[in-house]
Amino acid sequence: MKSFSLLVIMTALAGCASNQIARPHTEDGERTESCKKVSEAEIGALFDRWNQSLQTGDPHQVVANYAHRSILLPTVSNKPRLTPAEKADYFQHFLENHPSGKIDLRTIELGCNTAVDAGLYTFTFAKTGVSISGRYSYTYRWNGSEWLITSHHSSAMPENK
Repeated sequence: MKSFSLLVIMTALAGCASNQIARPHTEDGERTESCKKVSEAEIGALFDRWNQSLQTGDPHQVVANYAHRSILLPTVSNKPRLTPAEKADYFQHFLENHPSGKIDLRTIELGCNTAVDAGLYTFTFAKTGVSISGRYSYTYRWNGSEWLITSHHSSAMPENK
């Protein structure tokens, strides 16, 4: 009985210490989720898709790049944007100066139906002619039909402040 109790405790502790993320499984224990095959170039192109949506001037087209459950931590607002309406409100004001982004340095990490694109970018605002360098990170998730942003952080470089 003592050995059995010890086995149960060790099994429970091993489960707690595991760093594996739970994935959908069948009753037989087989994994049911399949990983979307993707390249770094495809993930890099998602920034281009987002940047092109900025060029439309329509905040709703920009927000369409984000998963319904996502977070935007924007450069020029102290308020985290969680809902599509909050993101649209932010982009409504951001788009007034006609921004266009360019990647200066990036690193891309690929996972199973997730990806991270992080680095440095520069925004030029056509209305004012001002350019601002910033740091960024986008996390993406494959939803079964498209890659959507699940988190987006952007901040001005410290020397810009």
